[in-house]
Amino acid sequence: MKIIRGTARIVAGSVFIFSGFVKGIDLSGSAIKFEDYFQAFHLDFLHPLAFPLAFLFPAAEFLIGSSLLFSLKPRVGVWGFLLFMSLFTPLTLVLALFNPVKDCGCFGDALILTNWQTFFKNLFLLALALWLFFDRKNLSGRFPPAYQWGVLFFYFLIFAGLSAYSYRHLPLFDFRPYKTGTHIPDKMTLPPDAQQDEYQTTLIYEKNGIRKEFSPDNFPWQDSTWKFVDQKSVLIKKGYVPPIHDFSILRQDGTDITDGILQDPGYTFLLVSYDLSEANVDGLEKAWRISVFAPDKGYGFYVLTPSGPEETDKLVEKGFSFTFCNTDETTCKTIIRSNPGLLLIKEGTILGKWHYRDIPDPETLNKDLLSRQVTALQKKADLRLLLLLTAGLLLLSAIFRLILPSGKVKNG
Repeated sequence: MKIIRGTARIVAGSVFIFSGFVKGIDLSGSAIKFEDYFQAFHLDFLHPLAFPLAFLFPAAEFLIGSSLLFSLKPRVGVWGFLLFMSLFTPLTLVLALFNPVKDCGCFGDALILTNWQTFFKNLFLLALALWLFFDRKNLSGRFPPAYQWGVLFFYFLIFAGLSAYSYRHLPLFDFRPYKTGTHIPDKMTLPPDAQQDEYQTTLIYEKNGIRKEFSPDNFPWQDSTWKFVDQKSVLIKKGYVPPIHDFSILRQDGTDITDGILQDPGYTFLLVSYDLSEANVDGLEKAWRISVFAPDKGYGFYVLTPSGPEETDKLVEKGFSFTFCNTDETTCKTIIRSNPGLLLIKEGTILGKWHYRDIPDPETLNKDLLSRQVTALQKKADLRLLLLLTAGLLLLSAIFRLILPSGKVKNG
């Protein structure tokens, strides 16, 4: 029973920590998902709460998972676990039945599940929550209560720090299809053996004023008294969709320059803004300095935005005479979590991404851009590896505590 109880804690705790972490380091993406929920359920008046909830919900998940995984006030953690699952299991059933939101966002962009997969996952977690709840008398913290609260608060500070850093710069882990190193054309290509959309076609015929539906296999083709009226097709199985399927760059005159930019053998800077009226002015000024510097080096520079001529004209009047291009708003928000944000690409490969706070000075770009970005990528990879190793060591310590006997402290 001890092994089963401990395994349940580790599974539940790990899932909640992972879920909270991947959403916490992408607060902008989590806020967008809350806005999707509010819109789907006609709760638009709650939109101002999207960002606060985007932090509070993942933080609560992270702390509940830490409580269960590391036996820190585990009885409190079990209450939180049961409350979460009691709330979200019925919600995901509604999503599965009516599909108002295609992706629940329970694991952010790190792991995309269908609504039915999410519901069955939540059923499993709800069963764990009920089992741990009714067995909570056997859950006790292994340290004094004050120490347990202190460690949980320390974990909260770590979570808040990582969330703040990722929001003010860019997410430490980028799970979206436009992450650095991506060759965009590859992500837009449909594999030869890709699953195609499957439709169910119904043929409608009429005879003596009565309409009847037939399948393509049994329609009355030999009976001329039946007259064809209409047909309808219903999607019954969605085929393969490339990770990037809505990326396009159009000049303001409507000319499509997507292929030209993606095939350009030189360096190209793309300044992305999903709304120029809300774009950070300091970020625009930094980008403007690079746009002035770029032509002398033979680099391209374009602004991708869904904003129309009214907004672009305002920027031109302020002295920002960028080359403006039109790109879908959702695509802009997916490409980079910054408004504006800067990309560096070469032959369709994303070499660098900068939050507007981190846009470099033109002087630092005088040297070879490729070697500079390879060095920057290595430093970021080292940081991610350090975080993964730390997480692995903490998980191992939790497993060892499960296996090795130790004393208990009551009042858990």
